[in-house]
Amino acid sequence: MPDLILPDVTLHYEIGGAGPPLLLLAGMASDSASWAPVLAPLEARFTVIRPDNRTTGRTRPLDAEARVETMAADAAALLEALGHGPAHVAGHSMGAFVAMELAAARPDLVERLTVMAGAPMRMARNVFLFRTLLALRAGGRDEDLWLRALFPWLFHPAAFDLPDQVEAAVRAGIDYPHAQTPDAMARQVAALEAYDPTGLAPRVQVPTVALLADHDALIPETQARAALAEIPDIAIETVPDAGHALHWDRPDAVAGALIRVSGAAG
Repeated sequence: MPDLILPDVTLHYEIGGAGPPLLLLAGMASDSASWAPVLAPLEARFTVIRPDNRTTGRTRPLDAEARVETMAADAAALLEALGHGPAHVAGHSMGAFVAMELAAARPDLVERLTVMAGAPMRMARNVFLFRTLLALRAGGRDEDLWLRALFPWLFHPAAFDLPDQVEAAVRAGIDYPHAQTPDAMARQVAALEAYDPTGLAPRVQVPTVALLADHDALIPETQARAALAEIPDIAIETVPDAGHALHWDRPDAVAGALIRVSGAAG
């Protein structure tokens, strides 16, 4: 269980596998464990590095300053400390913001970038959604209620044709020992609300691939494509039959794309 001691946080991260470095940055209310569905094929080809972003997982303290730019600086410090740059960096959702900020600020550490279910745009509706989910938690209601409200925004509609699997996912979220606390979630939601990606896209000067989901309720594909097109060197792909959590809906397709993008296929 390695940790990196930084001036104001102890950054927890997981590292495994062998090969060229691949840094995976998780999204809102998620941590290093969120990459589980794609971990085995990726660790077979890469040295996979998975930090717990500020306010998540085993990174402490949970009430440290949380801004997207600060999380990007943490990721840069981690790559430097491990001696694993330049790396392929992939970020999902809010982690895509962090990954793009990292690529813009420290292109020397980013060989290539994969933006997953994300784009350099700010959607007030998504902030409203997470503020509402946070209110459900803070209201002292059943802890599973906010997860049940969140899941239709995350997963492909077909996932709900298998109610036993949905219930298992809810139970796993409740039982996860490092689940984000309501107070920590509030800090991360505030970071999302304060973040403004205006002008970010042209600053991303590394080769970039965007993986969008065809059933993404949080990041609509048409709007995402328009925002991503401002990145100078980008290829945009759509993962079919996937919702916002595309690496859970289509793990084989996402892992295959990450391998292909890195030139590690074969």
